[in-house]
Amino acid sequence: MTGKLITFEGIDGCGKTTLAKAVYTELSNRLGKEIIFTKEPGGTPLGQSLRTILQTQKSIVCDLAEYLLFAADRAQHFVQTIMPTLEQGGWVLADRLADSSLAYQGYGRGLSTEQISATNAWAMQGREPDLTIYVRIDVETAFARIAKRNETLTSFEQEKRAFWQRVIAGYEAIFAQRTNVLVLDGNLTTQEQVAYVMKKLEQLQWLS
Repeated sequence: MTGKLITFEGIDGCGKTTLAKAVYTELSNRLGKEIIFTKEPGGTPLGQSLRTILQTQKSIVCDLAEYLLFAADRAQHFVQTIMPTLEQGGWVLADRLADSSLAYQGYGRGLSTEQISATNAWAMQGREPDLTIYVRIDVETAFARIAKRNETLTSFEQEKRAFWQRVIAGYEAIFAQRTNVLVLDGNLTTQEQVAYVMKKLEQLQWLS
């Protein structure tokens, strides 16, 4: 398997989706191979249905059920989209993946991180990201950006500040133990962030 799996992580409002799309455009112009941009939840037809449930749920869904919906989306995502692309030597840029569940449902909701890690590995067929790009930002800045969108808030965006502080602490704890993570300042411009990402890919000799 010669393909690359790059994930983009961070709290809502950090700018990771904008960054991921910009990196996708940059790599599409530079690499002569298949590159896909995908996201969780929602990277497959099943995932799109689950995304609607997870983001617009009106009735109470218990924390475990919430995580298992994400896990179901992830399993389908890997079978239908991610693994076939990687097996053909393509690159996958994923807006969120397993680490989001560890941070949100593990640290944020208080579910067992060990159980989440084991289920994630099962859903992902043991395949881990080759590189994770974490966009670090504070809660106040994220909240201000979300407010500027003037859109209906998702169920997660309606959570209290304490929840988001736990999620941020979770991301910091998760990535402190890894060497395949590029941490970016969420206050930088998208252009500056893309430059850092491309520099990292060049250092890894993935662009040669």
